[in-house]
Amino acid sequence: MAVMGDFKQKFSGLLNKLGNQSRLSLSSPPEDVSRPISSEELSNVTAKENDTPAVEPEEILSDDEILETVEKDYFKETGFDPSRHELKKISENLNCDKILSQSEMLHRQQKVVSKKVLSQILTNQRACNEEFERVQNLQSLLRETLSICREGRAKLGLGKEQLTTTSLGILANYRKRQLLRDLLGSLNIIKTLQRSEEHIQVLLSENRYEDAISQLLDCQSAASSLRRFACVAALNGKLQDTLVMTEEQLDVALGKICEKFDETLYGELQAAYARLGKTQAAMDQLHMHFTSAIQNTALKVIRNFVGKSESAAVTSGKQYNELCKNVKEENFIPCLQELCASLWRIVCSHHSVVLWHQKHSLDGSSTTNKGVDLEVSFTNEYIRQKLESMQARIWQDVQARFSTYLYSCDLASFKFDNFLQVLGLVHRLMEVGEEFCGSQSEELQKSIRQQSENYFGKYHVNCLEELRIFLENESWTHCPVKGDFTCLQLQEFRSLRGTIQNIHMHEQQQLQQSPDNSSQSQDGSSVVGGFFARFSDSGTPFDLAICDLQDEDILATLADEASGYFSDDSDEDVPEELRGDFVDDGHGDNAPNLSEEVAVKFENCGRVRFEQKKVTRGNKIHSRPPQGPLLTNTTLTVLRHCGKYLQMSRLLRTIAMDVIICLSQLFQYYLYAVHSFFTADLAIDQSSLYSIKMQAALKRIGLELIRSERLPSTALQINPDERKKIPQPHISPIVNLNDPESLFGLSERVVAVESLVFLAEQLDSLRPYLEYLVRHEPRKHFVQQFYLQVVSVATDLRLPVYACISARALDLRSMVNMMGRVNWEIKEVSSQHSQYVDFILREMQIFSMRLEEAASHLYISKDVHNTLWEALVIVCCNTFVEGFSNARKCATGGRALMQLDFTQFVSKLEKLTSLRPIPHKDYVEQYVKAYYIPEEHLEKWIREHTQYSSKHLLTLVQCTCQNNKKTRQRLSGVVEELERLGSLK
Repeated sequence: MAVMGDFKQKFSGLLNKLGNQSRLSLSSPPEDVSRPISSEELSNVTAKENDTPAVEPEEILSDDEILETVEKDYFKETGFDPSRHELKKISENLNCDKILSQSEMLHRQQKVVSKKVLSQILTNQRACNEEFERVQNLQSLLRETLSICREGRAKLGLGKEQLTTTSLGILANYRKRQLLRDLLGSLNIIKTLQRSEEHIQVLLSENRYEDAISQLLDCQSAASSLRRFACVAALNGKLQDTLVMTEEQLDVALGKICEKFDETLYGELQAAYARLGKTQAAMDQLHMHFTSAIQNTALKVIRNFVGKSESAAVTSGKQYNELCKNVKEENFIPCLQELCASLWRIVCSHHSVVLWHQKHSLDGSSTTNKGVDLEVSFTNEYIRQKLESMQARIWQDVQARFSTYLYSCDLASFKFDNFLQVLGLVHRLMEVGEEFCGSQSEELQKSIRQQSENYFGKYHVNCLEELRIFLENESWTHCPVKGDFTCLQLQEFRSLRGTIQNIHMHEQQQLQQSPDNSSQSQDGSSVVGGFFARFSDSGTPFDLAICDLQDEDILATLADEASGYFSDDSDEDVPEELRGDFVDDGHGDNAPNLSEEVAVKFENCGRVRFEQKKVTRGNKIHSRPPQGPLLTNTTLTVLRHCGKYLQMSRLLRTIAMDVIICLSQLFQYYLYAVHSFFTADLAIDQSSLYSIKMQAALKRIGLELIRSERLPSTALQINPDERKKIPQPHISPIVNLNDPESLFGLSERVVAVESLVFLAEQLDSLRPYLEYLVRHEPRKHFVQQFYLQVVSVATDLRLPVYACISARALDLRSMVNMMGRVNWEIKEVSSQHSQYVDFILREMQIFSMRLEEAASHLYISKDVHNTLWEALVIVCCNTFVEGFSNARKCATGGRALMQLDFTQFVSKLEKLTSLRPIPHKDYVEQYVKAYYIPEEHLEKWIREHTQYSSKHLLTLVQCTCQNNKKTRQRLSGVVEELERLGSLK
């Protein structure tokens, strides 16, 4: 065992030695890598390799294969022991051959590795030499640096040796002096800080807010730099309290801007807030102040008016909406005006704030700091957006205040002028809102529209009833006005004159401009530059002084009239209620319905004021009546109502269509009344007197507007549509239409019809304005239909009304009787016309004289004169046909006599009248010529000429078919058929 132990020890030593050699060969680099390998050393290595024992051919391996057999553990950089690694491979049973074989393998691997390393060295020798050269340069620089450091240390040592104690003392004293100077400066700063509060208060009292804030911030900055002093800590807290109080004063001053804008003060406030860096916070605070100012101001105004009747203790605890309900009716308009004026000042202040910011926007272009420039741009944008949102919110609050106030009172009991004043204030307020922020004031429109609809519904019923009373008490006497009178001269149209005249002058585009660019408001009043430009310094748009009232001057000058034109009765004979101006009745505003007492006095008065002097036939006419429009007091009343209606339409566009519909009912009722009054005695055939549009208009008015007198009261309660209708009007008993001396009411009829025509002309002049008011309405076609179907037929009423005069002025019955005594069965043609022709011509001459006499005290226009003669001719022509149709038998000579009589009548008539051609002439000539038509063509003629009555046609058939009974029966059947179908008149 001892021998074995010794062997193991020796073998272990051998392995260690071999391991050290191999490790040295693998890991130890050459002593001098940079030294080139000589050829001798290279041959030695090669010789050693050749001394290696030869291997059997089957065991020869290439270098790469041998290199791959090297274990990976040999390539570890640290922590590897090759000897121990190899010993671990030896098993307990030693095998010398195996050990020698392993040792030989290790030698071979070592040689391959050494060879490989040497090859790599030879390959990278140049790079190795360059690296070695850099190392040598680095060593040279290090030696130079070391030399400099040694020289510096040597000089420092020399300075230390030469520095004396005196020099150090001088430096110490200088340092003390500097410390004392700093201390003295700090004490002066502390003293200044203590006195700064008083100076800041002085700056605040002078409204120099920017200087005060700047000084405060400077003091705080100085105090922060002196925090090392104990006394400064308390002073810093005091400065902070002063800053807080200063900001409160800034906020109070900012609140005063809401009620009265001061450009200088506001500029100081904005500069102060900018100095504090709170510009955006200031805009938020300003918004709160404006909102609070609107609420407080509105509440204060309402309390002032409610406090007149209630104690302050009662009103102080009530909310705004409750206080609004306690405003008395007589104080409603003054309170509304004061509320408008007070809130206008707040809105005007905000408008001035917007203008100020537009002129004084923050400028960051001068700075080179992009961050500061971006912050300034952001602030400007924030201010712009905030001001826009503030405008909408402020106006919304204003609308809420006014809507609550308008809802609190029932305006139905107001007089029209008072209600119109309310509408005017609200309309002006909506115009201010449109100019202020472009708002259409929907909430305000809704509230005033609801009040207007309730009010106008009742007011229109009263107006129609008032119109009925006026018509039933009207004497139809001419009311003298100036020759150039138009409805625009009435006070009720004063606020519409500018707009209507502009439309007539084709300047409607001025009305459609936006409020910001227009120099004219929506109501036509000239507001140069807008409300804010006009009233920014003084006054408000709601002052009554801006609407200057002008005296109404529409009456004709009496001094220039003929002395006999008017009645010589003085005003003492006129009831007191009817004295004054001829056209200023005063009923339209204060009393929707005429009292019974006034109505009786109106009736008893008759024509006291307007009675025309009678001129006997044959008297010399010294003067002619003045030319001008013929109208009555009732006509002026209708025009005044129209003016009031249009004022309401102008002030409240949302109900304009309904108001115009009601306005049309006034004219329709007037038209219907004139027709029913002055055509009731029309005794002749009406088909040739009425146009188709006139017949349709009268029928439509009767169905839609006139209440049936036979309708029981229970039907009115059940049917609400019937309650909206008005009763049938009745002519006043003082109007006499049966006097032959006055040509059966010629003056009254002419005045009535011409006043209607004048009213239609005035409405026609207002048509562009009506169309302008409803240009955005879906029912705007109503205006066109109203003018086309109703207004345009006013002139058509002349013929049937004047035909009543013609039918009664002529003795038609005698004419027909005389024609009945004429022998139409003569066979020879006569050269002398019948006597009835001379009779009717004499009647027409008398009519001409009476007409001339009437024209001496009543202006009769050419149109009226021609219409009177036209009606007279139509009546005569109808009488001719009627007389011819009474002839049961007619010979050829009789037919010629008919032609002769009518020809003579026409020739004489042309000398009496200037009408050319003679109207209705064909009506008679065609009837007479029909007697010459052959029997086979007569049926066709009958079917084509349905303007004749069945009696006329049957007489024609009887006379032309005397000898042919069958044809006569057949044609008679055709006439009866046409009569059943309603084709004949």
